[in-house]
Amino acid sequence: MGGMRQQPSIIRVVDLETTGNAPPTHGVCEIGWQDVALGKDGRWELYGEGGNRLVNPGRSMPPVTQAIHHIRDEDVADAPWWHEIARNVLDPYPRRVALAAHRADFEQQFCTSAMTHGAQWICTWKCALRLWPDSPSFSNQVLRYWRKPDGLDHERGLPAHRAFPDAYVTAHHLRDQLNEASVAQLIEWSSIPALLPRVRFGADRGKPWNEIEEESLVKFLTDRDPDVRFTAETEMARRRGGGLVGRMTAQELLL
Repeated sequence: MGGMRQQPSIIRVVDLETTGNAPPTHGVCEIGWQDVALGKDGRWELYGEGGNRLVNPGRSMPPVTQAIHHIRDEDVADAPWWHEIARNVLDPYPRRVALAAHRADFEQQFCTSAMTHGAQWICTWKCALRLWPDSPSFSNQVLRYWRKPDGLDHERGLPAHRAFPDAYVTAHHLRDQLNEASVAQLIEWSSIPALLPRVRFGADRGKPWNEIEEESLVKFLTDRDPDVRFTAETEMARRRGGGLVGRMTAQELLL
């Protein structure tokens, strides 16, 4: 084959910077990506250099969001529109197995199924809750400093809240998650509400769910937050003999 190397299948980690929280009111102003691939030794590793593209969001940048990512209107005035670049970045056909992002529900609002060619998604935030429940917090950056992923170049992962550095950091979390659980398992966890390791608010704040009184647990079953409801339902099922939840080890989660 003339020495040609076959390119491996990849999971593409993406991160968006936007003018605000939700389309169509808000638009994308930058996308960054970093690929992760299965190596010959059977372990997942970062693959390639990744990259980023500025995007013209078609509207002005609110000061509140500029203060987060420091992208100005003049920085994106001559950039391409989102629909012009989205599919090329989001669907590196035929190599892509899935897309991934930290809190992928946010990215999925802007990266529609039509743009991603119906991609499956992995949410590294939801998977971190399952695999690393003892983390003091589950943000991209707290996980970075709590776990200290092997091979993460500190400067390459900065500044935070820019698309490529954030995707680069997330890719290290994804790599480690893929080396603990299967692609199918991560996709499954990502497709359902988050399983929260600890109670977030109220009198039981900070407690593992399996340590709170049933009277308190029942109140969470009707909470407005789907993640809280799902976690309370799962813990109630565990107490009724329907399975495990709470502060489990990764080993128990994978059984």
